[in-house]
Amino acid sequence: MRAIAYSIAAGLVLVGLYLALGGASYAPAKVADPCAPRSWRNPHGFEAVAEQIVLSALDGAACRLHVSREDMVLALANRDSREQFAREHDISNAELESLVRTGLKRSIDDAENAGALNPTLAGILRGVVGNLPVDELLNLLQQLRGF
Repeated sequence: MRAIAYSIAAGLVLVGLYLALGGASYAPAKVADPCAPRSWRNPHGFEAVAEQIVLSALDGAACRLHVSREDMVLALANRDSREQFAREHDISNAELESLVRTGLKRSIDDAENAGALNPTLAGILRGVVGNLPVDELLNLLQQLRGF
């Protein structure tokens, strides 16, 4: 009988602590404004730099389309979602591809300016972004970072 009483007391303490720490007022985090400037972290390693480049590029494209970065991620998941997104936002597939390329080039510039990429690598990446078909470019990004 004592074990049950202790279990109930422990449960009540746990619930009380949860409520005291604000557990009853949970609200999901607000979606960040993609147009708001974000400071460039000082990433270490290629994967961390690639992640920050991709996130910056998504912010740039999302800002120009007045959508969230999360909406851009969903839109770029595959060809069908890109086509649907383009229809819903009344833009051509070419315009969407241009926004992706522009965002990536801008984020490469940001990475170079922050010292995360050396000028040679930044130039190579700009060439890849400018010449690789967008489907292949997005596949590459997914493979690099689990986009």
